[in-house]
Amino acid sequence: MTQAGYPFVVKELKRAQALSEAREIFRGEPTDVSMSPFVLRDSEGNIHETGAIRAISSFESEYVVFRPNRPVKLNLPKKAAMIGLVGGHLLVRLDEDWRPPGDISFAAGSLISYDLAEWKQDPMRAKASLVFQPGPRQALSGLGATKNLLILTILENVQSRAFAYKYDHGAWSAAPIPLPEHANVSLLATSDETDRAMFAVSSYLRPTSVWYFDVESKSLEELKTTPAAFDASNHIVEQLEATSRDGTSIPYFLVRPKNARFDGTIPTLLYGYGGFQASLLPSYLGPVGRLWLEQGNAYVVANLRGGGEFGPQWHQAAQTATKQTTWDDFIAVAEDLIRRKITSPSRLGIIGGSQGGLLVGAAITQRPELFNAAIIKVPLFDMLRYTKLGAGASWIGEYGDPAIAEQRAWIEGYSPYQKLMAGKTYPAPLILTSTKDDRVHPAHGRKAAAKLAALGQPYFYYENIDGGHSAAANLREYARQLALEYTYASRRLCSE
Repeated sequence: MTQAGYPFVVKELKRAQALSEAREIFRGEPTDVSMSPFVLRDSEGNIHETGAIRAISSFESEYVVFRPNRPVKLNLPKKAAMIGLVGGHLLVRLDEDWRPPGDISFAAGSLISYDLAEWKQDPMRAKASLVFQPGPRQALSGLGATKNLLILTILENVQSRAFAYKYDHGAWSAAPIPLPEHANVSLLATSDETDRAMFAVSSYLRPTSVWYFDVESKSLEELKTTPAAFDASNHIVEQLEATSRDGTSIPYFLVRPKNARFDGTIPTLLYGYGGFQASLLPSYLGPVGRLWLEQGNAYVVANLRGGGEFGPQWHQAAQTATKQTTWDDFIAVAEDLIRRKITSPSRLGIIGGSQGGLLVGAAITQRPELFNAAIIKVPLFDMLRYTKLGAGASWIGEYGDPAIAEQRAWIEGYSPYQKLMAGKTYPAPLILTSTKDDRVHPAHGRKAAAKLAALGQPYFYYENIDGGHSAAANLREYARQLALEYTYASRRLCSE
């Protein structure tokens, strides 16, 4: 196992063999994050290559292919991912700018392809072709392959569109798939026997629907919609922008009552994440609508740097030494909501889990006067010891290593556990964690509560004994968790 707790040895196990007889074929290093094998299959089930992915860090990998004489390390950049095969081409996604030797350059966030026959003959000298390159405020969101086509979902200013790509006459061309606009479109499934695909379409106020698309007949059909969970008729969705400390525009979605009076009185919950290149996209609010919006309240989702809403650069702008940027963006959105008189500090609460729990912890320790409620779920909190707890060592690529003096200084500047101090008033947070969380150790949440108790600060704490990183093992436990969160939010933000 690596220091992060994942395997770094790849073995070949034949059918009916004992595990002890498996033959080792590749080995990484204990300092890696993990190692995993891969198999490249086409739509007919034919195997064209086998190899291994060596995850050097959270966001850097090396690919090797197993050739008869020895493993061959591919000349891909470290921030790249092999996606698979479609139409006789190998697809690779780039998360950094790259110029292959003697080739044209490709921008971060692009999707490129290799002719499979040429690549198999000599993967080191095969020439890459551009499939997709993001424009301003664009990002590749999802992809999948049918028998002959590549299906992409692309974000533009955090709004989704879907396209069918085909390789013809030496180049890739795209045709839009006319799914509903102003929604989040995600690819659910593709057929490798036909050119058909299924999509999920969702927005904050519209229940999620499933759509079926047949490329050959160009038929597009809405198959089913989930039942409405709340009355959305009294609310609208707006996309607004806040200006962060360094002048960058930070988009956010505001779900608010149609008849809102902008006098600072709307109870508002602000949700964020801002890490690991994960994008927060519109999705049906369901229980949030029933438990929060129907009472005439507002809900906000912030698209912070550190996420992936605008591609790899949006993530890398708030990573390691610049992680404080994520917290600055979140605080800027909170200030913008107050400036617009949508809400006020006495009516504003924040919510987040995991990396989002760290986000909420950083916000209340840096600007406690902005908030009157904070829901901190399965959080990272003591960032000076996070690499020693749970799977923490695998996230050094996101935050840095506190064992290195220079990097410890970055982290110490915001680590919420160390920033809780006497003489400040914090917004009585609700801390939720799970005894069985094997991702983010419950010690983070426990230590947050213990530090608040030692300072004589009010707080609420609930630790579920089941549920892993979700802090709930079944629907009953999840319902209890939601009840705790929104009872707390209502009492903190809605009471006179």
